[in-house]
Amino acid sequence: MARMRPHAFSIFAEMSKVSIQTQSINLGQGFPDTDGPLELKQAAIRAIESGEGNQYPPPNGFPVLRKAIADHQKRFYSIEIDPDTDVVVTTGASEALASSLLALVEHGDEVVFFDPAFDVYRAGIDLAGATPVGVPFLVAPDGRLRPDVERLSAAITSRTRVLLMNTPHNPTGVVFTAEEMRDIADIAIAHNLIVISDEAYEHLWFPRHQHIPFATLEGMPERTITVGSGGKSFSFTGWKVGWATGPTNLIAAVRGVRQHLSYVSGGPFQIAMVTALGLSDTYFTEFRDQLRRQRDQLSAGLTELGLVVLPTEGTYFLSTDISSLGYTDGMEFCRMLPQTFGVAAIPFQVFTEGGIGFKTYVRWAFCKQPAVLAEAVSRLSGLSRHH
Repeated sequence: MARMRPHAFSIFAEMSKVSIQTQSINLGQGFPDTDGPLELKQAAIRAIESGEGNQYPPPNGFPVLRKAIADHQKRFYSIEIDPDTDVVVTTGASEALASSLLALVEHGDEVVFFDPAFDVYRAGIDLAGATPVGVPFLVAPDGRLRPDVERLSAAITSRTRVLLMNTPHNPTGVVFTAEEMRDIADIAIAHNLIVISDEAYEHLWFPRHQHIPFATLEGMPERTITVGSGGKSFSFTGWKVGWATGPTNLIAAVRGVRQHLSYVSGGPFQIAMVTALGLSDTYFTEFRDQLRRQRDQLSAGLTELGLVVLPTEGTYFLSTDISSLGYTDGMEFCRMLPQTFGVAAIPFQVFTEGGIGFKTYVRWAFCKQPAVLAEAVSRLSGLSRHH
């Protein structure tokens, strides 16, 4: 299909392949280089050995996991949902997003989101036959990025059906403020829009930037689908356990589509996620603290190299403006890095419409061991002299 041809290329696949070929440190793809808690592995192993998770799970996910997801929403956000009707377990957050788009937009409908955006957004929108409408982030005079709410409001038309939001935001590392959230919610309510809220990084926020779910705002529970990720919250990205929660009518639509995609997946890993969602508050606090230290380490290292590092409020990505060292093209820069310095990163161009926006911005993943981050910075030491 013509509309899917632009999505045939994946920078992540390219950079992963090149990283292996050049023995580079891969700071491009967002996966940790250490596993999550041991008790989750043990829970998955028990589910395999007992046979509990080895056959098809129920199409909407094991009831015990749906209940754990509902309990999690109540525990952290005071959101009340029915696990029997308001939760669906998916093959990662990506399938939750794709299922929601396929279920809720008609051919020609517009889906509005902030740009740059995770690349699966445009792919999912095009797959559904809808029209992607990217609203560029506002670039402040000091280089900081913020969601441009005024421009978002101006982008709404009679064809707009869905706002696809993401906070904490990949790739920028921005966490939406309470005021920004309220303004976006007001737009959704005024235009009777559905919000698909990608909150895969809900537990990956840093001090003074606590995550606020859209579903907690007045007027939003009845129009918001919230997407979560076990992989991101518990450092088992290969398990691909995600979920969507929301009002019964919207989740029913998502369930109806999702069962015809992967049908079911990850039986033992679904069962292990029950243990994960019940972990103590200490786990989540220590998880953030460790990532904050890694963020600060990589941020300081890249700053010393002369790159402009943007503030990272959440996720495990930080962004740099490479123009401070005289580089003008992020794609060329990222293709040069593995070959010359043995480090991989991702250009913002792959997250923007046609690769034309934010041409000098590059994303780096800091969810790696401190020694690995130190080695990466050491390898990049000649960056300023190379250009």
